[in-house]
Amino acid sequence: MSTATLPQIYSYGHALDMSEQRFGLLRDSSDAADDMVELRRRFADDGYLYMKGYLDRGLVMEARAGLTQRLAEAGVLDENHPHIEGIAKKDAGYVFKPELTNGNAPVQRLLYAGRLPEFYRKFYGEEIRHYDYTWLRAIAPGKGTNPHCDLPYMGRGTHQHMTCWVPYGDVSFDLGGLMVLEGSHHRMDLLGNYVYRDVDSFCENKAADVAKVKDGKWTFTGTLSHNPPSIASKFDRRWLTAEYQAGDFITFGMFLVHASLDNRTEDRLRISSDSRYQRASEPIDERWIGINPSAHGPSGKRNLVC
Repeated sequence: MSTATLPQIYSYGHALDMSEQRFGLLRDSSDAADDMVELRRRFADDGYLYMKGYLDRGLVMEARAGLTQRLAEAGVLDENHPHIEGIAKKDAGYVFKPELTNGNAPVQRLLYAGRLPEFYRKFYGEEIRHYDYTWLRAIAPGKGTNPHCDLPYMGRGTHQHMTCWVPYGDVSFDLGGLMVLEGSHHRMDLLGNYVYRDVDSFCENKAADVAKVKDGKWTFTGTLSHNPPSIASKFDRRWLTAEYQAGDFITFGMFLVHASLDNRTEDRLRISSDSRYQRASEPIDERWIGINPSAHGPSGKRNLVC
């Protein structure tokens, strides 16, 4: 499919440049699902692996049912529709509820047992561990996520861990899935002053920083840009995305710039999760492990003299 046949796509309120120099479709690597040498080569080159249909669709839909039931109980869904349809109340907004995955058996089975963790064991070639924290998002119509890398949010352990983005249902261009900035992990000339900063660190000798932290705010949000088209031009790279189906996942490293498309449907939620995997032999970021991970809370802050 050429970009000429695609609809106009939007991210963070901006119309993307749909030219072939600035936009394209993800490479499907499911053809090499059992060839770890080839997958490692593609990951090094592209910065991501898009595994279309790798997961069992039935298991994904079971997990969706478990999540939509909890979203209904949280008052997010329109009660006039079956929960499984994921129809949002008009004021739902950007729903971020990691707690909906806690003790949620079908979600835990999908992400942390069976085929998905086995993929990472094979890819790393050794035993793995995953973060105990799962990022669960249910995005109502409106803006998606702005461009960023993941390392500023989880860089206190290894830098070789990987993010796994899973959609819980089919995701059209209008519903708005994940997009990645092709080859951006190779542009350390542009990322070096950004990507190694820690969102939970602050300067204890700067009153303004201390005041922000006391108010529960970040002194650095981790955002790279609020303008996806300008970032593509600056990096001289293409934004890549796909129309996802239940059973797909995409995985990428900590240095790849990514974002999401806007949800331009009338009333549907785009439900997805981020989970993280790494070699068990490497250090892990303490903010994301344990029964009740500290995450970006007060105990996760790190004070520095700047």
